[in-house]
Amino acid sequence: MIKSRRTYSREFKLEALRLWQTTDKSGAELERELGIGAGCFSRWKQKYLGEGERAFPAEYTEGTWYSAAFRGGGHGRLPPDEDELRRVKRELEITRQERDILTKSSGQLLAPKTVRFQFIEDHSLDAGTARGRIPVVRMCEVLEVSPSGYYAWRGRPPSKREMANQELTAEIKKAFDASGEVYGSPRIYQVMRKLGLMCSQNRVAHLMRGAGLGAKQSRRFRSTAKRNKAHRVAPNRLKRDISAERVDQKWLADITYIPTAEGGLYLAAILDLFSSRIVGWAIAKRMTTDLTLAALSMALGQRRPGADLIHHSDQDSQYTADRYQQVLKDHSILPSMNSVGSWHDNAPMESFFGTLKREQVHHCAYQTRNEARPDVFYYIEGFYNWNRLHSSLGYLSPVAYERVHQKHANVA
Repeated sequence: MIKSRRTYSREFKLEALRLWQTTDKSGAELERELGIGAGCFSRWKQKYLGEGERAFPAEYTEGTWYSAAFRGGGHGRLPPDEDELRRVKRELEITRQERDILTKSSGQLLAPKTVRFQFIEDHSLDAGTARGRIPVVRMCEVLEVSPSGYYAWRGRPPSKREMANQELTAEIKKAFDASGEVYGSPRIYQVMRKLGLMCSQNRVAHLMRGAGLGAKQSRRFRSTAKRNKAHRVAPNRLKRDISAERVDQKWLADITYIPTAEGGLYLAAILDLFSSRIVGWAIAKRMTTDLTLAALSMALGQRRPGADLIHHSDQDSQYTADRYQQVLKDHSILPSMNSVGSWHDNAPMESFFGTLKREQVHHCAYQTRNEARPDVFYYIEGFYNWNRLHSSLGYLSPVAYERVHQKHANVA
């Protein structure tokens, strides 16, 4: 059986020889990196030195393919069936390589050339065994950079700007990982500012794209709470005014659902409108008045609010229940509820639930309720309240925002 050989176009050979002229690599090294058969480069070099670019006329004429060795002293044409098989194998291999490059590069077509060059360096043939590696020329073609540019970059030390970008990217990666991979470029930029690093938001966004760092995306979720028409409903005291001048002036309360493989959990939470801090929360496998009362008990224990606090919720039965309303009355808290079909007043709480699910819940496949509980706890108490930067708070965390304003109030 005739062994099939890879064919090389005139342009391929000339590009390979130009690389040889601009790098100190040997022919054998280039053969490994470019996926060229052993000995081919040496023959091309000899012909090129003797005849220049005229040494490589086009190897394709209409309707006929010739073997790679045909012009070198060859074995003539391959049989049509063997030639077609070789062509199909070659095209499949090229398609596989291009797919692998695009998969591994994670959108680096939009990255700076230096980032694409680094990707090529990390995945080139000499980065390890040649088996399964992709030729440099193929990666350059897919990533839209020139091989000569890659070798020029490889042969020179990084510029001061490139070194600064590498250091800044390392800090960006740390901040991104510390956020649980939820921060986009605006928040990462604020973290860099707090670290005293001089950079623009556009530069941070550019480096994040180049490093393949993107914030987690959200998914929609549905409310499962129901109204009990037998319960009395409180008036809407907020009237779409969701601003607050101090802590414990306006609280929002709501419930959301968290799925696990063994069944769902319900999270009841209370949010202070002034700082967006979660001041009380509780989690259980049933959506009952006991759940909402547990969240309210935590909030009252942590904050001890004054008599003019407004507590706003939906008209869900867990909030309209007599037991819940009695606790509000005992603490001189004014109840407030959305009108039917209205959601605007509770939008900040819906925003919190959306953030929780986008940044944490939807990226975890909880097998049990006991697995989900500590995860939700850590997100609220270990990240959201104390560390998560809020754009609406001047990129401070809720706790930091409250402390800043408390300090100003004490000075005044």
